[in-house]
Amino acid sequence: MKKIILSVIIIVLGYSVQAQNIKLGHINSTQLLSLMPETKVADSTLQKFGAQLENQIKTMSAEYESKINDYKKDEANMAEPIKQLRVKEITDLEDRIQDFQQSAQQSVQKKKEELYSPIIKKADEAIKSVAKENGFTYIFDSSVGALLFANDSDDILAKVKSKLGLK
Repeated sequence: MKKIILSVIIIVLGYSVQAQNIKLGHINSTQLLSLMPETKVADSTLQKFGAQLENQIKTMSAEYESKINDYKKDEANMAEPIKQLRVKEITDLEDRIQDFQQSAQQSVQKKKEELYSPIIKKADEAIKSVAKENGFTYIFDSSVGALLFANDSDDILAKVKSKLGLK
């Protein structure tokens, strides 16, 4: 009896899903973003920004190494108060380098969000527009690996590229 009821429920659900006329689509958003010229500009800008910060870290690290080498070279001839002062200078510089590295990482993340948010928004709006214009019920992102099977699903990348004016 339970098998019969379960079979009836499955059949009814199957017909109700078919009656809804669901149209599925998918897109590789990573591929779309890589095709957008704005992404290349953002990549370049972020790379230059990171290089500036990296150069500053290298400069600070060179100063740190220089102070350590000078300390080691002159340590035997230094009076105790001078040793303490030099050790404090070295540890202060070490702390500044660590603080700068943390600040640089946060700055890079903030800059990345600032640069890529409008690009992602533009792509998202184009995807939604294409989905509405073409009567799609759902669009899945195949770049995140969540799309395990797409036999009855349309790839809308070409339509979104066209919407964005990309070749």
